[in-house]
Amino acid sequence: MKYLDEYRDGPIAAKLVERIKRAQTKPWVIMEVCGGQTHSIVKNGIDQLLPKGVELVHGPGCPVCVTPLEMIDKAHAIARRPEVIFCSFGDMLRVPGSDGDLFSIKSQGGDVRVVYSPLDCLKIAQANPEKQVVFFAIGFETTAPANAMLAWQARQMGMKNVSLLVSHVLVPPAIEAVLSSPLNRVQGFLGPGHVCAVVGYTEYEPLAERFHVPIVVTGFEPLDILEGVLMVVEQLESGRAVVENQYSRVLARGGNHPARERIAKVFEVGDRKWRGVGMIPQSGLQLREEFRDLDAEHRFNVQAIDTMEPAVCIAGQILQGIKKPHDCPAFGTECTPQHPLGATMVSAEGACAAYYAYGRHLKDADLVTIGANGNGRN
Repeated sequence: MKYLDEYRDGPIAAKLVERIKRAQTKPWVIMEVCGGQTHSIVKNGIDQLLPKGVELVHGPGCPVCVTPLEMIDKAHAIARRPEVIFCSFGDMLRVPGSDGDLFSIKSQGGDVRVVYSPLDCLKIAQANPEKQVVFFAIGFETTAPANAMLAWQARQMGMKNVSLLVSHVLVPPAIEAVLSSPLNRVQGFLGPGHVCAVVGYTEYEPLAERFHVPIVVTGFEPLDILEGVLMVVEQLESGRAVVENQYSRVLARGGNHPARERIAKVFEVGDRKWRGVGMIPQSGLQLREEFRDLDAEHRFNVQAIDTMEPAVCIAGQILQGIKKPHDCPAFGTECTPQHPLGATMVSAEGACAAYYAYGRHLKDADLVTIGANGNGRN
């Protein structure tokens, strides 16, 4: 398929790997920020193609994974209410809270619905005027424009039975938190292409300068990622530290201006807690005062919910690039996609889910058996 297969070309990938090998003279640790990049890396074995001196670690770029447990529990408390129709994207339904998930609430009679656009909630609310329709508005900057549009349209239409449970987070403060940690090993970044397609990458430039760290905004196909790694390695080897745009076929430095304007009209920046990481100042979006009546957290009075993470789960360290999924003692045993301890095992962008899906929890003998049975993944 044009514009897809050409970014998965094996001979070109081999040439990029060779260029990385020639450019690299020192060991380097590079973090890919986005969970979509993590899945592409693990699925295509990109981390195993690179020279041993180039290590890829996984960052906090999975919005489902960094949604704090207490926010999940708030969602569940609202979804259990008989007057509520709780709407969400499908990737949140199996994320475990302190007591079950949205699927289990649905099985117990809760009206939980999967939507494909936040604006679907407007139609549901119009068809059910006696119900309160709540949308679980999570994500990075990528999903913020559509979520902002839901709030904007609900206000314009005068709809009183629509609200948003907001858990939006921002990437640049998370990168700053990683770099500021005393445990940090990261020396360069593959920046999140889809996020930057919305908001641009000007906010990354002060980070590159302040921490003297190269940031290359990268796409999601194998050749995108390999070229991004090459660009980061070349910067590291030459002592440069700037923001570069590998994903120029999709995004521009300033991002999408109409989308940014809509976000700014509905949301404002505030402090936000990240699952497994803690509070990061000015790292999230919250509804502006003029839209505060659409805030489900206040409407249903669930602000006071507090929780405790499972002690064995090391998702926080994985999200900061300190450890990898196979370093967790529960990975693939106590924690599986069928019985997850944390969101990193069930999210479509979670690092643990990627490692499990593509056999990183299996021994060599198991992989041979899978291949012999024709069940291996390409």
